[in-house]
Amino acid sequence: MGGIELKNFDRPDESREFAGKGRMDLVQVAGKTVGRAHFEPGWRWTVNIGPIVGADACETSHLGYCVSGTMRVTMKDGTVQDFTAGDLVAIQPGHDAEVVGDEPVVFVDFGEITEYAKPR
Repeated sequence: MGGIELKNFDRPDESREFAGKGRMDLVQVAGKTVGRAHFEPGWRWTVNIGPIVGADACETSHLGYCVSGTMRVTMKDGTVQDFTAGDLVAIQPGHDAEVVGDEPVVFVDFGEITEYAKPR
């Protein structure tokens, strides 16, 4: 098929686990990395990804769409923002994040996520 590249998150190029509280399925399309993350209730970046990457804050830039659940992001400067199903969000580096409530968060991320949750 000329000019069309088709990928599906049900057949990801790679999956990365979040220390027992979820995972991110990654596909490469049009030379870009796109991820679909599943964050389980109780997930928090500083607990479930920070130790994997050896950092105390997420330094990844995210640009994405929340499919389900509620996520709370806390920036290093203290700014706090919740987002939920149907929201589009851009998050700059330097933050923590956590699932709010009992519903898993599913988030499609078009940001700079090539190295996200990759062990260092």
